[in-house]
Amino acid sequence: MELHGVDRLARLGVLNTTARSNMIVGVDHIQIAMPVGGESAAIAFYSELLGLEQVPKPPELAVRGGCWFATPTLQIHLGADPNFRPDEKGHPAFLVDDRAALAERLVAAGVATRDGTTVAGVTQLFCDDPFGNRIEFVSAPTSSA
Repeated sequence: MELHGVDRLARLGVLNTTARSNMIVGVDHIQIAMPVGGESAAIAFYSELLGLEQVPKPPELAVRGGCWFATPTLQIHLGADPNFRPDEKGHPAFLVDDRAALAERLVAAGVATRDGTTVAGVTQLFCDDPFGNRIEFVSAPTSSA
């Protein structure tokens, strides 16, 4: 069984799950930068290739450019930055239901992938989005009934 998030950190001994208050209870959204005018490439990658649902930005924010995507539990905001530089180190790590199938899909679309290390039973898969931002994928935990 693969461990993720808090379970993985607790197993590695780096998180004391009983000594902390629960001030932060989740993640509402993540922000990823992109160059101005990159909306078409963002939609092709995040929506069409990765399968995220594109959601409309509020009108008062849409004037800034960029685009938003969502899963049932998380929003991914791509913000247009006139001084864009790709993030080659910092990155989101998305849980996926079939990492191997996603790797095949990315490669078939011409996206280079690279395997990461396996830590506490979690094997990493990396790629870069169309703008050079590092993106990580790990297998979602399976329920053991």
